[in-house]
Amino acid sequence: MNPASQDAVQPKVTAITRMLDAIERVGNRLPDPAVLFLLLMLAVWVVSALLSNVAFSEIDPRSIDAENPGGSPLQVVNLLSGASLAAFMAQMVPTFVNFPPLGVVLVAMLGLGVAEHTGFISAGLRAILSVTPKMLLTPMLVAVGILSHVAVDAGYVLVIPLGAVIFYAAGRHPLAGIAAAFAGVSGGFSATMFVPSSLDPLLAGLTQASAHLVDPTVQINPLNNYVFTTASSFLVIAVGWFLTDRVIEPRLRGTAVDGDPADMPVLDPLKPQERRGLTLAMVAMVATLALFMLTLLIPGTPWAAPADQVPAATHPLLAPVAPLMRSIVALIFIFFLVPGVVYGYVSGSVKTHRDVIAGMSKAMSGMGYYIVMAFFCAQFIYAFGQSNLGALLAIKGANALQAMGLHTSITLIGLVLLSGFVNLLIGSASAKWALIGAIMVPMMMQLGISPDLTQAAYRVGDSSTNIITPLLPYFPLIVVFCRKYVKDSGVGTLLALMLPFSVTLLVCWTAFLLGFWALDIPLGTGAHHAYPAG
Repeated sequence: MNPASQDAVQPKVTAITRMLDAIERVGNRLPDPAVLFLLLMLAVWVVSALLSNVAFSEIDPRSIDAENPGGSPLQVVNLLSGASLAAFMAQMVPTFVNFPPLGVVLVAMLGLGVAEHTGFISAGLRAILSVTPKMLLTPMLVAVGILSHVAVDAGYVLVIPLGAVIFYAAGRHPLAGIAAAFAGVSGGFSATMFVPSSLDPLLAGLTQASAHLVDPTVQINPLNNYVFTTASSFLVIAVGWFLTDRVIEPRLRGTAVDGDPADMPVLDPLKPQERRGLTLAMVAMVATLALFMLTLLIPGTPWAAPADQVPAATHPLLAPVAPLMRSIVALIFIFFLVPGVVYGYVSGSVKTHRDVIAGMSKAMSGMGYYIVMAFFCAQFIYAFGQSNLGALLAIKGANALQAMGLHTSITLIGLVLLSGFVNLLIGSASAKWALIGAIMVPMMMQLGISPDLTQAAYRVGDSSTNIITPLLPYFPLIVVFCRKYVKDSGVGTLLALMLPFSVTLLVCWTAFLLGFWALDIPLGTGAHHAYPAG
């Protein structure tokens, strides 16, 4: 029997354990996440109606353009007005259908569902675990989570559930695997393992646009934070490794795994037929990957972005608008479907095509609860964005920070904390930076702080609180993954798991940034700490 499923062993009770247990109890007493999003949406409606007639002096940076260089005051929109309610009803279906994580999750899970149903994933993990030291599973998982940023949001639907599977199959608690993977994928969202992510040119472009409000000659390189984010990956791995093994997993010894045993992996030796199936499945995966790579190498490959849409210092294949970057989820679907089918037929777990479709159907049936939560989450995020309440809070916070006139180091800490707070309210990293960057970048330039350093401080705060905000679009999905192993898991369970990671990353990563600044270590290509440079 897997040790994680045996009778719970009570861990040593410490102050941290009691605090996290209290957070879990309080969090799990909240309404079901779907109802919680509904209640939050209703609260936004009411608050927006109360503030819609208040005149605010804060300028909305999104209103600044050539025709209106001074911008317009930010106005809270009354969501209880007839026009707003009518627009909400008209947009309800598009808001749900176009909810970014929904399609990503469902399409990826179709391929993963087949690979899991046929036994390919289980066999692959058993083979990996047979050669990987148990003590290195945690850092390996966190590192893979960071690497997944190259594939945009694939880590949420691929790495995190596999983290639970790997830990459970190794005799460790599956929720600890989810926590470690979530820390790498989302807590380390702004870290990069040598390969830049699509977020780098996206944020750099917004930073340059904001800097031009003060100095039109400023040029921001898309790799302006590359050295810092690459070095940060090792910090994230160290923090994730220490907390998972020394804090999270010991605390989870008192939490029994009571999920459906049929859905949980077992660590049995591979049978000859399974080993043959795994070998041929891997051959099929490598062959598929090789054929795909050939299509990337042909001149004028259709996977590349048009030359006029490629940011400076960015490869055409890695530009955010490149078909390759927009096809990551579809590629995940294919790269798991093909070996999954091959393994199934060779090992005997699949007899006909109907078994393949059954695997897809089983995967979709398991997503029913997530789809319900995604509906209410999408409606809340739409309402919150339309109300301008998040924009109001972000702008007021930025203005308050400017008014304090603090030392550079304290100002950087304040920017990190502001970014972390705004991240609890607005999910999209680019949307947040487009909003507060137009205020913070020019403000920091006037204080002698470069746009490159300002962007780095924003990324630290944005990443550190990703893992504790229920407003993260993928947060409900992670709760679903937890419930597969511990049935009574809720928002409080996940918050208690991830709070130590969030606080530790916020403190250590901020200190890491201050170290770069104090020692004048370059943040990246063409980057500076001071403005003007020199």
